Amino acid sequence: MTNRLAQAQSLYLRKHAENPIDWWTWCDEALATAKAENKPIFLSIGYSSCHWCTVMEGEAFSDAAIAEYMNAHFIPIKVDREERPDLDSIYMQALQMMVGQGGWPLNIFIAPDDLVPFYGGTYFPVEPRYGRPGFLQILQAIRRYYDTEKQDLLARKAAILEAIQKSAVLPQTQQSAEDLLRKGIETNTSVITPHDYGTQFPMMPYAELALRGTRFHHSWRYDIKQVCQQRGLDLATGGIFDHVGGGFHRYTVDPTWTVPHFEKMLYDNGQIVEYLANLWAAGVQEPAIERAIALTVQWLKREMTASEGYFYAAQDADSFTHPNETEPEEGAFYVWTYNELQQILSPAELAEVEQQFTVTPQGNFEGQNVLQRRHFDQLSESVEQALSKLFTVRYGAALESLDVFPPAQNNQEAKTQNWSGRIPVVTDTKMIVAWNSLMISGLARAYAVFKKADYLEAALAAAHFILNHQSVNGRFHRLNYEGQTSVIAQSEDYALFIKALLDLHQVMQEKDEPAAWQFWLEKAIALQAEFDEYLWSIELGGYYNTASDASQDLIVRERSYADNATPAANGVAIANLMQLALLTEDLTYLDKAEQGLQAFSSIMDSAPQACPSLFLALDWYRNCTLIRSTPKQLESLLGEYLPTSVLAVATDLPTNALALVCQGLSCLPPISSQAELLEQVWQSQIRGEERGGASALRRCPPL
Repeated sequence: MTNRLAQAQSLYLRKHAENPIDWWTWCDEALATAKAENKPIFLSIGYSSCHWCTVMEGEAFSDAAIAEYMNAHFIPIKVDREERPDLDSIYMQALQMMVGQGGWPLNIFIAPDDLVPFYGGTYFPVEPRYGRPGFLQILQAIRRYYDTEKQDLLARKAAILEAIQKSAVLPQTQQSAEDLLRKGIETNTSVITPHDYGTQFPMMPYAELALRGTRFHHSWRYDIKQVCQQRGLDLATGGIFDHVGGGFHRYTVDPTWTVPHFEKMLYDNGQIVEYLANLWAAGVQEPAIERAIALTVQWLKREMTASEGYFYAAQDADSFTHPNETEPEEGAFYVWTYNELQQILSPAELAEVEQQFTVTPQGNFEGQNVLQRRHFDQLSESVEQALSKLFTVRYGAALESLDVFPPAQNNQEAKTQNWSGRIPVVTDTKMIVAWNSLMISGLARAYAVFKKADYLEAALAAAHFILNHQSVNGRFHRLNYEGQTSVIAQSEDYALFIKALLDLHQVMQEKDEPAAWQFWLEKAIALQAEFDEYLWSIELGGYYNTASDASQDLIVRERSYADNATPAANGVAIANLMQLALLTEDLTYLDKAEQGLQAFSSIMDSAPQACPSLFLALDWYRNCTLIRSTPKQLESLLGEYLPTSVLAVATDLPTNALALVCQGLSCLPPISSQAELLEQVWQSQIRGEERGGASALRRCPPL
């Protein structure tokens, strides 16, 4: 027997369809029912590739006694955080306020009359263990509290709501913009500086900001160039990268980048591809970097691209080793026993693989081997051949003959299909605009650097799908499930897709066909207008997470400024505004960028490690540069690392001029040589530090 979630489009929600719990989705009917019956809401938020979400689904949420009590005394609601990041953000912040930390699954109890949370946690076991009480005992205690401690409940809710609302309104600061940018770069570089403890996450917004710092002449506390290079090489050579099939895993559980948590998220891969391409353009041209990008694009096209051109969201960490198994094993699709390697490879191949990778009879992950490179130079032809053999065993077909590997969309599909190789991980095939946008930007940047046509083709196909399908009745939408649009777009969808459109506009200008590149700029301008209309905060500055007509069920309208696994919407949006100001000469974009930076200036000053993307935007504001030239000349510039420059085709250059470099509305003398052009551009991009506060377009006020 199934519950309401059997009809859901979300893979995560459908995973709970056979729970005995009478789950609701987040909807008006569920909220009204809770209020009418005076039952507290049990809100559980997670996502399809979340390991502990899967564990709790199979344990507490499948327990008959827990379900009986839950159904009688609560209104249980399931939310996919990838569908509703706005809800996730609000209630995750509340949980962190209550217990000091958060994570997924996010399980929180909410009052039905005003939707204010009053208790929460993450993973709850069925029976007491790991120092945590059993879930049924928690439910019973929460219900007793709700029924008998009314005054304490009211006071508790009032304190939590006040804290949430207060956090949504930020003071402003008068910190010097120049000092603030330097502080931001230095602080965020420390976040990705190598350490010998804990887990290792890609942390791409931090790495991108640190890379920006390499062009300044400051005396930094860190060797920023070395830190950035090390981050790129750790990603390209570590166990976080799938050296056989391509694609990056979520993070590693150790400080040595060896053993990953094996899920692959589209948003990580898009950002990593863009960073590695930027690193290459900045001069770190190690073969391992180019190989990692190439294999990741192969994986993307083979396993993560729908026939319509868009990209899937994620792949699970766990998979089955045999169809009769009831529970999948973490990493089973990716790891190798030493005996397997002996059977698959010749003695000579195995010996060479052992020289190049961390392969031993003992293994490095539960007696099995995660491949991690020992060097970052070019792999020999024989090692590549050995890796191709491993690919064939895993996928059941040779690398060169496998263009498309169809996804297993759920556990049942994974176990019942007749796979030629190993049983694959489950793929979440929904299309998320924000995540697709990160991948489009990564592909566009990789094309600019490496000039591989298939990189650009994949980016264009995904962008065209979004343009053709995600606007319904004049409104941009976040999700697509096999042709069905869903959920009004949120700030990250607007900001990241506008960035992707601008990135495509940049690379398409190498073609001497105005329509080919004007199209992308026009689409960016149109979408920015919709973004401004529905999500811009006139009173506070910056963009709300949720549109004005889609936030009635929220206890507060937040403005995202803190980066996590993905860049914060406001940082990306402000950088977009600066580029649009240069490309259109419309200074209303600059006005909004200034207001946005002012709105978040206090958090940039007090907690710079929280918001690297805002510092990327501040860098744009301080050092933005417009380069006007011919398509042929612009093509030669695309592969350079010019992080605060935008390119524009010019048809009215002075006689014998190669290009014009403009610092906002002021252009420098015409340039007649390539060397002079690069020198002028580089000096323009660091003028903020040299001129003590002169803005690109006007005098910078202090932030």
